[in-house]
Amino acid sequence: MPSLEEELFPSTPGKVKIERARQLHRCFASTSTMFLWALFLIALTASYLSFQSFVDSGSRYFAASWGGIHWEKQVRNSAQIHRSGGLSVLVTGAAGFVGTHVSLALKKRGDGVVGLDNFNNYYDPSLKKARRALLKSHNVFIVEGDINDARLLAKLFDVVAFTHVMHLAAQAGVRYAMENPQSYVHSNIAGLVTLLETAKSADPQPAFVWASSSSVYGLNDKTPFSESDRTDQPASLYAATKKAGEEITHTYNHIYGLSITGLRFFTVYGPWGRPDMAYFSFTRNILQGKPITVYRGKNRVDLARDFTYIDDIVKGCVGSLDTAGKSTGSGGKKRGPAPYRIFNLGNTSPVTVPTLVSILEKHLKMKAKKNVVDMPGNGDVPFTHANISSARRELGYKPTTDLQTGLKKFVRWYLSYYGYNHGKTVN
Repeated sequence: MPSLEEELFPSTPGKVKIERARQLHRCFASTSTMFLWALFLIALTASYLSFQSFVDSGSRYFAASWGGIHWEKQVRNSAQIHRSGGLSVLVTGAAGFVGTHVSLALKKRGDGVVGLDNFNNYYDPSLKKARRALLKSHNVFIVEGDINDARLLAKLFDVVAFTHVMHLAAQAGVRYAMENPQSYVHSNIAGLVTLLETAKSADPQPAFVWASSSSVYGLNDKTPFSESDRTDQPASLYAATKKAGEEITHTYNHIYGLSITGLRFFTVYGPWGRPDMAYFSFTRNILQGKPITVYRGKNRVDLARDFTYIDDIVKGCVGSLDTAGKSTGSGGKKRGPAPYRIFNLGNTSPVTVPTLVSILEKHLKMKAKKNVVDMPGNGDVPFTHANISSARRELGYKPTTDLQTGLKKFVRWYLSYYGYNHGKTVN
């Protein structure tokens, strides 16, 4: 039996060479095997990732709420024009307050209308779905999707040659911007740019009408507010995004020849309204016996708003579509100057918030429990007042509904929609 020393240090040189060769061979064989296994594992991983990507993209495709022959048929049918010289309009935010009313007005006069809405949960989505059902009963199809989805927008313009875009989709509300600022940038800036990119690349280019806001006047204290007044002092992020939208649309008008009309809405109210608006939440709380918070300005001055009834706003929107000049670009190339317009749409008769509450109390036949507090620094402004002379002249805009009449119509709708009878729930 060899000793430990012989095993560690063999005396025969030839034996050492053979052993070393064998060890070297085994080492190379082992390395080659490991290399082949590594290649196999890499290939397997790559195949898995490719398959997973395919599955994910397939899942997104099948999960999408748009696309396919049936979907395209619904879009085309909804966009069909039923009057001579009619328009084919893409209405964004169609399940929203103003969007629903504008879509109905256009459809009733024979225009083609296709809606687009993402049905987000900024307020109760069930109200938006109820509006969708109302539009469906009038043969208006709403595509569920986001204005930031460039593929969806491109597909819509591929299916329908829209003559006009009525862009009403936005993240609304002044105070909510303090909670979720990113949502305002996402919808009011990024979404606007995505839609403008699609519109400027379309052939033919549509005329583009969109909702700005009276909020752009910000800290301006000259009244009434005119379109030529300064708008470089926004009091809220919401106002800042709407002002940015006016600058962005001007850029697309200048570079690409898009016909642009911006509408500065002044405190719109009425049936099917937004639950986050004061008149809406006041009505709910009064009926439920809950207190309402009434803000006042500096030196105990009552806040005032140029409340504008929804039917009057709709007239301004439709008038803007009808008078919008043609875009002059084609496939993203400008061929000449195109119209760029901005209009105030208001009632031009400001009313104080306490007066609003008194009118609601009268129509609801109930007294409000009021907590009067100083206005916090949350982006609200003390008053709004529209100069509508430009809209009168260019659009034939003439508001006809005062606050007494408008709130009476709103209360009648509210009691019916929510199942109230003189302030008591119908069982």
